[in-house]
Amino acid sequence: MRALAAAAALAVFAVSTPAAGFRLTAAGAVTGRVDVRVGPSADVRPDPAGLGLSLNRDVQDRRRSVVYFETAPRAAFDVGERRHARMDQRNERFVPHVLAITAGTSVDFPNDDKTYHNVFSLSKTKEFNLGRYAAGHSGSVLFDQPGIVRVFCEIHSHMSAFILVFAHRYFAVTGDDGRYRIENVPPGTYTLTVWNEAIRGEAPRRTVTVGESDVDADFSIK
Repeated sequence: MRALAAAAALAVFAVSTPAAGFRLTAAGAVTGRVDVRVGPSADVRPDPAGLGLSLNRDVQDRRRSVVYFETAPRAAFDVGERRHARMDQRNERFVPHVLAITAGTSVDFPNDDKTYHNVFSLSKTKEFNLGRYAAGHSGSVLFDQPGIVRVFCEIHSHMSAFILVFAHRYFAVTGDDGRYRIENVPPGTYTLTVWNEAIRGEAPRRTVTVGESDVDADFSIK
């Protein structure tokens, strides 16, 4: 019996221990800044709740970008890390203006205003219409296919937003300073792409090689 137990313990050790010559490599990160030079939108309606800051907020929204890998590795049983998100309706704006999620994520659309809203999209990736609902109420949509979804309010034509749905988790939305960070990237060489609503034509791309340390990759959009 002792010999059998020893053999079993040795078998478990052999399975759970890396093979000889195999070295576990730590995941890296890609970080950088996206410089977007855009002016205020010409068709922005005045926002009484914005106290004169609507144009500035519009510019900030349009500078928001999403940096992502065109192709990326996925685990065999990866079920995604973000399965629930929200996009508020506040001061007659969608907040955030740009939302990035993985496929299979449900997004809530709570109404935080004192007026009715109607959230809808005619996008091929996900077409939906939540109907009109008052303050304090919310609707939810499951985004099960990768792609870009443009969101509108039927009642307030100046309200719009973007939801980018990815098949993998290697993406990041830029902050107010334009910076981004994509973490836990397996070592390898990838094509990095940036999305921004101001881009017309081909999107900027960069080839990055990820190792154990951070990789810097900046973009400029005019």
